[in-house]
Amino acid sequence: MDNDAVWMRRALALAETAAREGETPVGAVLTSAQGEIIGAAANAPIALSDPTAHAEVLALRAACAQLGNYRLPAGTTLFVTLEPCAMCAGAIAQARVSRLVFGATDEKGGAVVSGARFFEQPICHWRPHVEGGVLAPESAALLRNFFRARR
Repeated sequence: MDNDAVWMRRALALAETAAREGETPVGAVLTSAQGEIIGAAANAPIALSDPTAHAEVLALRAACAQLGNYRLPAGTTLFVTLEPCAMCAGAIAQARVSRLVFGATDEKGGAVVSGARFFEQPICHWRPHVEGGVLAPESAALLRNFFRARR
């Protein structure tokens, strides 16, 4: 868990960057089996005019481009500050992420432990090991404060 908290703090820093830029504050860090960052991103659908530019998708794209393969090697871990949505869960499965660690749950849009529970569906052919709740209070507070300020 200690190492997970270190990586989640990196993802939180990216989420804070997204918030400063007016994007929903979500950050993602993807590590290799050797513990090196191979992809990292903040939410950017507004800046990129791209509804698929969620932090998870952008981090996966960066890693796959760097590695030259649409499938990731064994041992990768994706750290994301918010429970992934259905689109991101699908991308995580397609990329073959070994482990998913997320911060806050998303009762409205989450699809891992909330909502559709994508990885439990028979259509899902790859299931990462999932751990939620890492630095959840910090992740949830960042989101809550962001949306409170916008109201």
